[in-house]
Amino acid sequence: MPYVTVGKENSGNIDLYYEDHGSGRAMVLIHGYPLSGRAWERQIPTLLDLGYRVITYDRRGFGRSSQPWSGYNYDTFANDLHKVVTELDLRDFVLMGHSMGGGEIARYLGKHGSSNVSKAIFLSAIPPYLRKATDNPEGVDGSVFDGIKKAVVADRPAFFAHFFADFFNLDKLGGKQISEQAVRENWMTAVNASPKAALDCVDTWGTDFRNDLKQITVPTLIVHGDADRIVPFASSGKRMPALIKGSKLVVVEGAPHGLAWTHAEQVNRAVAEFLGKAAQTSKVA
Repeated sequence: MPYVTVGKENSGNIDLYYEDHGSGRAMVLIHGYPLSGRAWERQIPTLLDLGYRVITYDRRGFGRSSQPWSGYNYDTFANDLHKVVTELDLRDFVLMGHSMGGGEIARYLGKHGSSNVSKAIFLSAIPPYLRKATDNPEGVDGSVFDGIKKAVVADRPAFFAHFFADFFNLDKLGGKQISEQAVRENWMTAVNASPKAALDCVDTWGTDFRNDLKQITVPTLIVHGDADRIVPFASSGKRMPALIKGSKLVVVEGAPHGLAWTHAEQVNRAVAEFLGKAAQTSKVA
């Protein structure tokens, strides 16, 4: 299996697992919490059909990547991404991130610049600044994050069961746009992640990305569901166009946080149109 080494912890390497498929212009897909590169299952076939080289990787602490005890902050995540694209010698590539993955994109572009990036796509992403503050009244109250951390510490597997109920809006979409078995697969991915990463990453959701977003100069697409219960649209996607000059916002009606699965056809169509391609919707199950 292919890995990129991004650091060391005592006697062992910190390795990120990645997959690299297809040919053409590269697209790097960055998953959300608490999943892995497998979360892009319904996007990868379409992107390959559109002629892209598709690269996914598992964030440190998740999927098949190493599970170090530290490094769960956005400066480190952005550096990890930089090491992946450097190791693979990528040029003129597209970045697409879901949820926490949108934070990687924002901090990467803010810290490392966009000289090799052609476009950026934010899907249900946490920027610009999810945590409420004196200068950020649109954010989510800090007590919500504190409650999540307590739930993770008390019973992480049980927390994830409740988390995915809201991730996919199962009371509305369960058994219709996502099966019980697909939810179970997501839960299994989550419980196999590092417990330390599952806890520490909650604090990263409150990162202030406003200055990072203002530095983005590449064409940018923002896709968000208006029924997102994990990263509320009003606190995130709705606010991003004002900070990214010339960006395009697509709101998916009735879509939850996990819209890459439940509303894959709409997501793939929006992405394909942004990339200047025609989506092969017949390929999307």
